[in-house]
Amino acid sequence: MALVCALASPSRAAEPWLQLPPTPTLPTPDSAGPRLVDGILLWSAIYGRGHPNPVILLHGGLANSNYFGNLIPALASTHEVVAIDSRGHGRSSRNDTPIGYELMASDVVALMDQLHIPRAAIVGWSDGAITGLELAIHHPDRLTGLFAFAANSDPSGVKDVHASPVFSAFIARAATEYAQMNPTPGDYAAFDADIEKMWAREPNMSAATLRAIKARVWIVDADHDEAITRENTDHMASLIPGARELILPGVSHFAFLQDPAMFNFAVQHFLGQN
Repeated sequence: MALVCALASPSRAAEPWLQLPPTPTLPTPDSAGPRLVDGILLWSAIYGRGHPNPVILLHGGLANSNYFGNLIPALASTHEVVAIDSRGHGRSSRNDTPIGYELMASDVVALMDQLHIPRAAIVGWSDGAITGLELAIHHPDRLTGLFAFAANSDPSGVKDVHASPVFSAFIARAATEYAQMNPTPGDYAAFDADIEKMWAREPNMSAATLRAIKARVWIVDADHDEAITRENTDHMASLIPGARELILPGVSHFAFLQDPAMFNFAVQHFLGQN
């Protein structure tokens, strides 16, 4: 059975789930830049080079690795941290191949091979968490654990995000950030259409697939998530063997911006059990 937990934040602003704080900037990395991976240029930034227990950060759909700017300093003094801009997102390019979760998971494995990282913990948010689940399914030997924040196992687990002013503000912000970062700044409409098609058809993780996951997994969500149904979160946590379920209070799909101290503490606690 999954264990449902809650963490109290040391300090909480009033109704943080109704706010979308600014996107952080990334700390200065040890190294950063694009690498040729699976026919595209995949951008990553590396921190704490040489530390043991590597951690890979995978952001949500339409976003970029800057969203982890509050988390990276909390991890980089003790872990090698790799923040990736997923295929087509942020500073990474894409090609004519439709974006999908298995494809993004294969990008992560290819980058790990280039960086000579045999195994790593994955901290994923939303689409990044789903990509982490795909890694746990198809490449379990490459994971030391998965912190899956705000994932869904199939399209029915997603709410109507257009009903949320906070999520609508994020979508508008994502378009602006894409234009500022991406190597094809005028291509956002086509990129967005590609992601929307993926969301309509993926992921499709059956109960049998979830039961077959062998990796150490935390299924994590927020009690005011605008995008993910609690039923789907509970469903995944109940089926993945040994999974732990953590519900963060007073925050939403953007918990790492709304209460970074709480989010960072949760990730550090997860990593401390590696």
